[in-house]
Amino acid sequence: MIDRIALLLLIIGGINWGLVGIFQFDLVAFLFGGAAAILSRIIYVLVAISAIWCISLFFKDNRLITEQ
Repeated sequence: MIDRIALLLLIIGGINWGLVGIFQFDLVAFLFGGAAAILSRIIYVLVAISAIWCISLFFKDNRLITEQ
């Protein structure tokens, strides 16, 4: 369950960075009151923690996934 939440947050972060790179539009900042707003900063931190968490997926045993 934690892996899926982390993946969802990374997808949101990836889409946001894509919008920043292509259109110079930060959707998180737009929705939550600017890049310096506390809610925006919380979202940014959660995305960063999710990225760090997903590093562990590289080292997970994939046999458990294929057996189910």
